[in-house]
Formats: sequence, structure tokens, C-alpha cells
Amino acid sequence: MHFASDNWAGAHPKIAENLNRHSDGFASAYGTSTLDRAIDETFNTIFEREVAVFFVGTGTAANSLAQAAIGKPGGVTFAHREAHLIEDEGGAPGFLSAGGRFQPVDGPTGRIDINNLKTAIRGFAPGNVHAGQPMGVSITQSTEIGTIYELGEISAISALCKDNSLPLHMDGARFANALITLGCSPADMTWKQGVDILSFGGTKNGCWCAEALIFMNPDQAKDVPFIRKRSAQLFSKSRFVAAQFEAYFAGGLWLELATHANTMARFLAEQIAGSKKMRLAWQPQANEVFAIASKSVVASLQASGAIFYEWKPPHNEENLLANDETMIRLVTSFATTQEEVRQFGDLIA
Repeated sequence: MHFASDNWAGAHPKIAENLNRHSDGFASAYGTSTLDRAIDETFNTIFEREVAVFFVGTGTAANSLAQAAIGKPGGVTFAHREAHLIEDEGGAPGFLSAGGRFQPVDGPTGRIDINNLKTAIRGFAPGNVHAGQPMGVSITQSTEIGTIYELGEISAISALCKDNSLPLHMDGARFANALITLGCSPADMTWKQGVDILSFGGTKNGCWCAEALIFMNPDQAKDVPFIRKRSAQLFSKSRFVAAQFEAYFAGGLWLELATHANTMARFLAEQIAGSKKMRLAWQPQANEVFAIASKSVVASLQASGAIFYEWKPPHNEENLLANDETMIRLVTSFATTQEEVRQFGDLIA
């Protein structure tokens, strides 16, 4: 019963097979191979326009290099209080963006509240060198608590960004899971709503190690090759990242894997909704399920072989828990089975 993280899942067999297939022979290095260039074109097709694609090794690298690309002296990026950029990347975004800072913005269910964002941006008066200057806005899709920004919400945040000449970045570590929930195209969820930069995640959805930083307007990415090299994220044998993406996209595998993960999350939520020992914190919209149970129930589940993380409640949501309760996060993946979910359901019935 592995629900700790989709990072715990292995690589999908088709992706592993493709890595092996491309391991023989020679290919030009540093992103110049025929395969690398073919995957660049695949991304163009997927996003229905010419985009600039930069392979990197981790989601932290993608997010951090996005911030480096938009960096300004004294620069500040606005992100949700629970965003990975703020909570979980060990200072890398600030370090790699030469001192960029991150202003937390509150909002319910893991999403930035646009009125709070307006207030936060207004707090930086133009020309005030003591406060610094706004340099961008970042949203996470799907969010850190498994919820989704609707297209209209993304568009509204983008309009505010445009009014303030700020680029909009999307952390898409679970991009495919959000896409399946919304039932739209990658273009619909990004540039058509005004997203400028995307951290495109594949690792959590069946790849071995494949992430990409995507600029919807290549003219905005002219310095990124140098930023990526300076940050030690330019792989010499980048064809092996390309090989993963080749298999990932072939025949719509990436959407199939995300669909399965989301379906397992809904099935898991159904087990929790029918439980007498546990309750849902909120309805999941992607592949992360958050639940509340007594500490004794949590300990019993862990002793029975269920693997998951205890989780800190979102800011201003501590009242969800009674004194003897804790919150847990359960994450499903392409490798989650119905039997695992049923076994967990039996334990909490």
C-alpha cells in the first residue's frame, strides 16, 4: 500500500524499454541529437505553437531556472503560501536566481486568491529600492493539496500579471494530472490563458528522470541556455531525457498514466468517504488525497503496511483537526493498483 508519493513509483516499462533502445551507438551531445530535436518538435505540436524547451533533471531545477530567467535586482515572485517554491526547495530558487525572494499569498484550497494577490503586488511601490521590485507570479497546477485552478482562474491571474508587466509561471510537476481533470489541451491550460513559463513534470508520472522548462515565447528565453549551463543542468547525454519523453508522449501514454493515477485517487477517496475511522479533508481533484484520522488509527495503518506521510494542515486550516487527530497525504500514481486501494479500504472500513 504505497501512497507516500508518486516519486516513489518506478519508471513505466515502455519508458524503461525506450531508454534501453537508445543506449546503443552514438549521438551528438548537449541537446543537439536528432532525437533531442524531434522531441522539441513534439513539444511544439503538443502546445500548438513554437515553444522553447530546456531539459533539466528535477522539478526544483525547472522552477529555480524559471525564476533565474525572470530575475531582477531585489526581485520578488508572488506564490501561494504552500507553494513548493516557498516550502520545499531548500532555498534553490533564491540561490539560482541570484537572491530572488518569494512573497507568500494566501488563498483557500491551495490556490492564490486574486484579491490577496492584488494587495501583495500593491505593497511594492514602484521605485522603492528598500522593498525591492516584483518580478513574477507563480501558480502550481495541480496545487500542493491536490486541487486545480480552473481555466478562468488562470486567465484572471494572468490578466493581473499583464496589468503589472509580470510574467506568469506555472509549476506543472503534476501537469498531466491537472490536464486530465480539466479535460482540456495543454495549450488551453497554458498560453491560451496567459501562462508564459511552464515547469513541465514527467518524473512523477512514469518517467525515470525527465523534466522540462518551457517558454511559450522563445524570444523570452534567449538567456536560458547560459543560465542552465551555469546551473549545471545541461546534460551531455540529453538524448536519454529525450528518449523518456519520446516514449512518454507516444500514443498518448502520458495522459493514460495520469488518468489511471487520478482514477485511483477517486477510488481511494471513495474508500475514505465510506470509512468510520477516517474522513476526507477535502475532495481531491488530481492524484493527491488528504484525510484526517486519530493518531492511533494512523499508527495502526502504518503498522499494517500502509505507507504515507503525515501532513501539516494548510495555513489557517488548523481547526480541521481535533486534539488527537492528524492529517495524512496519500498519493496515487500510474503504478497504484485497485488491490492496494481495496486493502487500505478494508483497514479503515
